[in-house]
Amino acid sequence: MKSAEIIFQVTEAAEGGYDARALGHSIFTQGEDSADLKAMVRDAVFCHFDTDALPRVIRLHLVKDEAVAV
Repeated sequence: MKSAEIIFQVTEAAEGGYDARALGHSIFTQGEDSADLKAMVRDAVFCHFDTDALPRVIRLHLVKDEAVAV
């Protein structure tokens, strides 16, 4: 069954660039910058799903962890 979308949680990698992990699927990839990450995520999705099961939308959810002094 074809799903409407797949969501990736994106975090900044400690060594630079970005890490992306799909929610509900065993897909993980990395990219050096935003454009590279989008290409890597797209490639990972195409490798993971059969052509007839590809989601129509790939959504990237950027999670930024910041500490605020009190």
